[in-house]
Amino acid sequence: MEGFLPWYWCLFWYILALPVVAYGVIQIKKTIEKHPESKPLLAVSGAFIFVISSLKLPSVTGSCSHATGGGLGAVLFGPAAVSVLAAIVLVFQALLLAHGGITTLGANIFSMGIIGPFVAWLVWKGARKIGWSVSIAIFLAAVIGDWLTYITTAIQLALAFPIPTFPEAVVKFIAIFAYTQVPLAIAEGILTVVIFEYIMKLRPDILRSLKVIGPEEPKKPTAKTPEVA
Repeated sequence: MEGFLPWYWCLFWYILALPVVAYGVIQIKKTIEKHPESKPLLAVSGAFIFVISSLKLPSVTGSCSHATGGGLGAVLFGPAAVSVLAAIVLVFQALLLAHGGITTLGANIFSMGIIGPFVAWLVWKGARKIGWSVSIAIFLAAVIGDWLTYITTAIQLALAFPIPTFPEAVVKFIAIFAYTQVPLAIAEGILTVVIFEYIMKLRPDILRSLKVIGPEEPKKPTAKTPEVA
């Protein structure tokens, strides 16, 4: 939340996050120029992050548990683009919902907008490469990306408050988050599968143009039964 981290850690996370967000802006611009038909899908990805991450539960003092929503955008547009979407969402939440803060914006972007989506993207790519189905791959991407977001948050908190030691603080924060975040991530994974499958059914052409899914396989010709004279 606002003002929770010491100023030097706020500055540190800003320094790490801002270059990624700047790169993400460039990637989004390139994607929109190349695939203008993907604009509505980009907006849907941002809206999904905003809505699902606004539903929060109290957790570690100074923090909270909520789904992250970054897996969907990471699969569709790549993790750099999601850093921009997450930054926009986090600014609006900080200013309008008292969720997060401006001083802690860099830290929140780094965990929710960079590490989580990047891990989700890696999981998606890995699962598809070994031949797992789209549904399983997107589910694992959303769930594991969510979990890594909160592991990163736990590390950020432990770095700022290494009590009694840094390793013990990491374990303590992860354990506290796990009570709410494990089921929340699984629920997010299921919801992400439903949304992704709906997009795949409604506009598979956009997913193919973005190279999220492969080209449609040609239908095999059915053998005709010879007519009996």
